[in-house]
Amino acid sequence: MRTRGQTDMTTTELLRLVVGDERDVFPLRQRGREVAAAVGLDGQNQIRMATALSDVGRELVRQGVGTTAVFRLRRGPGAALLVELTWPAGAVTGSGPGWDTARRLMDELLVTATGVTLLKNVHHAVSVDEDLLRGLRESTGTSALDELRAQNQELLDTLENLETKGKELERLNAELEETNRGVVALYQELSDELEQTNQGVVALYAELDAKSAELRDAAAARIRFWSNISHELRAPINSVVGLTRLLNAPGGDPMTDDQRHHVDLINESAATLLALVNELLDTAKAESGSLQPRMAPVALDYVLTQLRSAVRPMLRSGDVELVVDPVEELPPLVTDETMLVRILRNVLSNAVKFTARGEIRFTAEAGPGPDEIRFAVTDTGIGIPPDEQPKVFEEFYQVPNALQAGASGTGLGLSYARKLAEILDGTLTLSSTPGVGTEVVLTLPTAADELVQPAPVACALIADGDEEGRRQLRDALAGLATEVVETADGRSALNLAKSRQPDLVLVNASAPLMSGSAVLSVLRLDPELRNVPVVIVAGDDPGGLARSVHGLGAAMLHEARISPETVGRAVRDAQLTARRTERR
Repeated sequence: MRTRGQTDMTTTELLRLVVGDERDVFPLRQRGREVAAAVGLDGQNQIRMATALSDVGRELVRQGVGTTAVFRLRRGPGAALLVELTWPAGAVTGSGPGWDTARRLMDELLVTATGVTLLKNVHHAVSVDEDLLRGLRESTGTSALDELRAQNQELLDTLENLETKGKELERLNAELEETNRGVVALYQELSDELEQTNQGVVALYAELDAKSAELRDAAAARIRFWSNISHELRAPINSVVGLTRLLNAPGGDPMTDDQRHHVDLINESAATLLALVNELLDTAKAESGSLQPRMAPVALDYVLTQLRSAVRPMLRSGDVELVVDPVEELPPLVTDETMLVRILRNVLSNAVKFTARGEIRFTAEAGPGPDEIRFAVTDTGIGIPPDEQPKVFEEFYQVPNALQAGASGTGLGLSYARKLAEILDGTLTLSSTPGVGTEVVLTLPTAADELVQPAPVACALIADGDEEGRRQLRDALAGLATEVVETADGRSALNLAKSRQPDLVLVNASAPLMSGSAVLSVLRLDPELRNVPVVIVAGDDPGGLARSVHGLGAAMLHEARISPETVGRAVRDAQLTARRTERR
């Protein structure tokens, strides 16, 4: 609310009245309605203004206060009709039924020690001229009888309006009741349909579970077949390779040029077959989850030297040039070097197979993310059609083209390389344009140097039924674990893990009451313990245990080779695996 001085500058006085006793309240009400009508307020707002003035006037008269009522029009965007009632300084109570009525009917009501201002907003432009002012000030009003008739008419109009609204409300209630009956019927119908659908979904889930079990069994059988046949094939192939090398070795029986050529062909074919079998075996390991990375700092210069030496002999002719860009200063890379070399060698081998002329370029650079390194192999080969590009990472798929007939391979190279990239928490992507060439990009996360060494732990839990085995583990953890808690069986180990919340668990695969793999399975199901690094201590040839342990994100340690170094490596592997699992 503006101050009195500000109000005078922005308003126009319309009318002034003096209210001294009960007889003056009637004209105040009457002139209030006239002024409201003059400034364009509708009938309801005219009644609100008149009623509010009448009730406030009676409250002031009841308290014996004489007042002056000034009607003003505030112009501008916030146009409003203001009625200022002022009185000499004195004790006026601003509470009571009349004041409550005015507060409900007016848009604003401001009471001070010497006055009250009633405000009703005017939502349209009002033109104030001399004719309007003269008409208001010269008006003598109507008689009491006319005012009473007007009030009765207002009451009748209000009653008719209420009656109309009541009938409308009854009609709406009837419509709502009818709608509710329809909604209830629809809800019942939908509930029945939903129940039938749920029954179908349950049956479908049961069928899907059965099919999933069949698919898991089939996948496991396929992996076992790959592994077994690969192992069975490697022995005779290695024999063939060894024998051909003996035939070609110095000091052997002399051979004719044709014989030597044939032996060379046998050796090359056997070596190619051995590489394919090894690739098949590694793919089976990757699918089974038993292929685990051994994280360590990688010297990229040495890796590039290895790749350059391995790829140059594969180039078809002098028409293809291998270009290895100098490695810029990169952040330290901590990853599995063997897996990294296999990924890049597979990608480079593919580039060599399908590039008849031009160049194959290898680059290593920082990015694209702040903690990533990007390896790119770009060739000027025949390229891959857009509709074939999504299929190149499928197992055994080979893109049909003119150069494919003369290229050896199983179609596992890129599929195997992508699996290795995922194991290393990286990505392998491909982009290609037919007739222009192909680019394959490997992106790997960098790692801080401290990840190479095991991180110190506050509490380590050891579970082993052999007291000597516990002692060896305890001694090996000296300097790595601040506190070591021991138990002789797996069941007690779980209870201690829940109560102590250890930072590291080492449990023997043959722990009494509950095996190490069973303890690991329960830990991985506990939300509070699922990310605790776990090391399983086992004897020779654990077989399927290794796949289970690696699949559950734990590390393994041979019980016959326990030392601070071996335990440190196992703890480091367990911690790295737990961090990767937590990120996923």
